[in-house]
Amino acid sequence: MTGRVAGSGISFGRPHATRHVERAVSAAMEAARLDQVMGLFLFLTDDHLQDLEPALRAAARVSRCTQVFGCSAMGLFTDQDWTVDSSGAAALVVGNGVSMGLENEAGSGGTLISLGTPRDASVDWLNQGGARLGAIASDSSGRGPFAVWRNGRPEPAGVAACALDGVRLETVVARGVLPLTAPLEVAEANGFNLVRLGKYPALNVLINALPDSIRRMDRIPLHMLMCGVTFGDPDSAIDEGRFRLDHIVSANPDDHSVTLADELHEGQRLFWALRDRQAAEREMERVVGEALDGPEDPPDFGLMFSCLGRGPGFYGGADRDIEILREQCPGMPFAGFYGNGEIAPVADRSHLYSYTAAIGLCRRIR
Repeated sequence: MTGRVAGSGISFGRPHATRHVERAVSAAMEAARLDQVMGLFLFLTDDHLQDLEPALRAAARVSRCTQVFGCSAMGLFTDQDWTVDSSGAAALVVGNGVSMGLENEAGSGGTLISLGTPRDASVDWLNQGGARLGAIASDSSGRGPFAVWRNGRPEPAGVAACALDGVRLETVVARGVLPLTAPLEVAEANGFNLVRLGKYPALNVLINALPDSIRRMDRIPLHMLMCGVTFGDPDSAIDEGRFRLDHIVSANPDDHSVTLADELHEGQRLFWALRDRQAAEREMERVVGEALDGPEDPPDFGLMFSCLGRGPGFYGGADRDIEILREQCPGMPFAGFYGNGEIAPVADRSHLYSYTAAIGLCRRIR
């Protein structure tokens, strides 16, 4: 058996679903030089949905593999390039001792590669089976249509998962926020309104935690501020990434409360955080570096699922997440897309995150 374990390919530009698929899959196969493809991850921009079934048939024909798994997205990428707001396809082929298995098979060290649509990816689904790594399909409007597929066919249920057999998969999660406070106890909450943290009004705590450069602004940039709701031991939750991020809807000076996008309950712990480009880069470098710091061989391939709120829009025209992964894993093929939410296991449970890069580093079992 010759060739590598995996190879990636990308094609984008003027809309033509079948042609982009053929080019991306052919490039991935040429890079991998596999005798036989045993699995194909295929991500398509959402403009291809009107020609989805011909595109999937083209992928199976070119790869000579029916194990085609993926979903639609607004933007996608490989280790070579990325595209947002442009028609395209990204492909990652695997083989040479690695294969794509059924959802009920363990594989991947028990981690299921999992994709869903915003409507169909429920908490119940996340908690079924083993650990999950993946993302939610995206589009330019946020209203759909969306699609996921497996075995080379659209999945009517709107959720799909697969196992990777023959690999050890290590999950890396980069959250990309700068904590402004330690986790504080929610002393009073009324639905979506956070009234008090500890003994103090929630808005007062938020304002006091802001850096001077932001506090001096005429208006607080709420779109750059988040709250992190922790789970498990609050003392180590931030360092270990055990938190979900929640949007701030409004700051209410009349009663000094803060309105959030999700409901809170008294007794929960949260911290205020700032979305920060430099903090995101440093964390990405750190978590990937820690995953590579050991005696094991370098990963053979990777999958990365990044938030629409990260990527080139966040980093000022370049995707530093891709660049950092490429710098720290030179020559490693990987593929993924910009999603509506990222799925990753933390503390033996799978969670849906935002503004996150969720990465699977895969090493073939030799």
